[in-house]
Amino acid sequence: MQFDVRTLSADMVISHLVIDGRDEADARRQVEARGLFVSAIAPVRGVRKKRRGKGLSLVLFSQELLALLTAGLGIVEGLEALLEKEASPATRTVLERLLAGLREGQRFSAVLAEQPDLFPPLYVGIVKAAEGTSDLPRSLARYIDYQQRIDVVRAKLVSAAIYPCILLLVGGGVSMFLIGYVVPRFAEVYQGAGRNLPWLSQQMLNWGQFASQHTLAMLAGVAVALGALALGVRHLLANGGIGRLLGKLPGIGERVRIYELSRLYLTLGMLSEGGITIVHAIETVQGMVSAGMRQNLQAARADIESGLPLSSSFEAAHLTTPISLRMLRVGERTGDMGPMLTQSAAFYDGEISRWIERFTRTFEPLLMAAIGLVVGAIVVLLYMPIFDLAGDMS
Repeated sequence: MQFDVRTLSADMVISHLVIDGRDEADARRQVEARGLFVSAIAPVRGVRKKRRGKGLSLVLFSQELLALLTAGLGIVEGLEALLEKEASPATRTVLERLLAGLREGQRFSAVLAEQPDLFPPLYVGIVKAAEGTSDLPRSLARYIDYQQRIDVVRAKLVSAAIYPCILLLVGGGVSMFLIGYVVPRFAEVYQGAGRNLPWLSQQMLNWGQFASQHTLAMLAGVAVALGALALGVRHLLANGGIGRLLGKLPGIGERVRIYELSRLYLTLGMLSEGGITIVHAIETVQGMVSAGMRQNLQAARADIESGLPLSSSFEAAHLTTPISLRMLRVGERTGDMGPMLTQSAAFYDGEISRWIERFTRTFEPLLMAAIGLVVGAIVVLLYMPIFDLAGDMS
């Protein structure tokens, strides 16, 4: 939260500062630490809450802190070293808050939890578990590996979608140019020819005449449609509608489920390996999954609390596949559930990667062929009257 602070320096100079603090007392403490006197303080109105990750890269912060802890520095010394080399004001503010909390005697996990917009419950949970085992470096290394594995799968999905999007953009742009500019010009040429044109060519030329007469209205309609589409996509992304929509598509829905299970198993495995019980791990993970899977997780958690094994609870809640179910049962027999959950996630990741590769190899040629057919059909329909005229002349 940001506060507008009116300050007075030792040489009686009045100035205004905007301080990012947990509350008013925290903002006042930050100002007084600079040797300034606070004459007035008020929260800044109309400022939206910062999104997670703005001003601080959590993976980079974890990597740098891990390197310092591995080198033998304490947590306070490590944060002080990060503060000394940091140039970003936003990141410096975050580090100063962490140091202030630690110097007041608070636990590191409690200090992190005071900034939930930057440090998610998952991160706070693994740090809290590490405090019980005094093994913070290993927990940080686990989180870095976890985030990198998720980023790898996400990067594959994004890279697989880039080329089809470029094809759609270019093909759509060429088609719109032909229909919106070239066809009206051909319509003007053929309008006074006095010849009977093929039916499809005539319909397209009629469209060209209509487009030339209502150009502004059509441009306004396209702009409104694009704006509505952007708002709709943004709304679907905000409430998880994209995932539900993809989940209903034949062939893709099962892959979306596999991807969600992969993230679920990977997260539970990391928390379990960090010393967190499976019930608390499920509670931590519930805010990271879709609404449908959240209900299944709640049902599985209730079964586990009633004494059922993890494999049976997940099977009853439809949170397994035949392979993962067998691996969970092996983990229950060996008492080493964390690695088994992580291996199940790795199996899912490999399956998703193979499916993405097969899908892109099949979909991209089909998309190129469809765009070629559309553009080719427009060109052929435009030139059919010319071919007809040439045939008469010959």
